[in-house]
Amino acid sequence: MTDDPELRRKTIALVGLMGAGKTTVGRRLAERLKLPFRDADAEIELAAGRTVSEIFEDLGETEFRAGEQRVIARLLGDPPQVLATGGGAYLNAETRALMRQRAVTVWLKADLEVLARRVSRRDTRPLLRGRNPLQVLRAQAEARYPFYAQADVTVELGEGSQQAAVEAVLAAVRAFRRARPAAGGAGEDALQPGNQEHFPVLPNREKL
Repeated sequence: MTDDPELRRKTIALVGLMGAGKTTVGRRLAERLKLPFRDADAEIELAAGRTVSEIFEDLGETEFRAGEQRVIARLLGDPPQVLATGGGAYLNAETRALMRQRAVTVWLKADLEVLARRVSRRDTRPLLRGRNPLQVLRAQAEARYPFYAQADVTVELGEGSQQAAVEAVLAAVRAFRRARPAAGGAGEDALQPGNQEHFPVLPNREKL
């Protein structure tokens, strides 16, 4: 467990494209901080009594996004945790505002070709059914990156280990929280959207 209690004072919410490691890194991060881990997609499935793919197929993406917004709002009302969100969740203006109010938001950013290789290993993602993963990710990056860029911090992931990613997230959140009181002396609300720290992760042989 990290010895910095500041890192456990507020929920850490992970955002980014599919395959970025929000769930895998999030689980290790929560274990390191001794905080609960919540996966928004898993919580949506629990609430709906069906899988994300089934929700998309039976109700459509619009209904899924509405349910996603409600579930994330509920989760953000809970005590501090590590929260992994779906790739499209941060595009919702109300969700984005609530996350910035109640959590430290971290954009896990990785090369699109790396993400394409990861997501190609599974066929459970409804937005990829019958489509080229790299083409989908390029389109999503163009549409979503301007929103992800509003996260409090950005951690640029290479093909490094999960542990390296966890350490980078911890360093990014630690630096962000320490910087806030110094920004005009305004405390928790001192920094405005877009004020971020960027922390690259150097590659090694243990893959996410």
